[in-house]
Amino acid sequence: MPLDPSLVVIVVVCTAIVCATVVCVVALLRADRADITAVVRALPELAATLGQRRRR
Repeated sequence: MPLDPSLVVIVVVCTAIVCATVVCVVALLRADRADITAVVRALPELAATLGQRRRR
């Protein structure tokens, strides 16, 4: 029974998303609360900087 290549791609992508989610959740759980707050506060500035670089 041959495997459909598109099914393999979908399974690999879904597995990668689940793994990335688990890694991010574990990192957030292990991080200090002050570090998380600092990162969340810096996100808008980072997004604005990346947006300006792409426009150039």
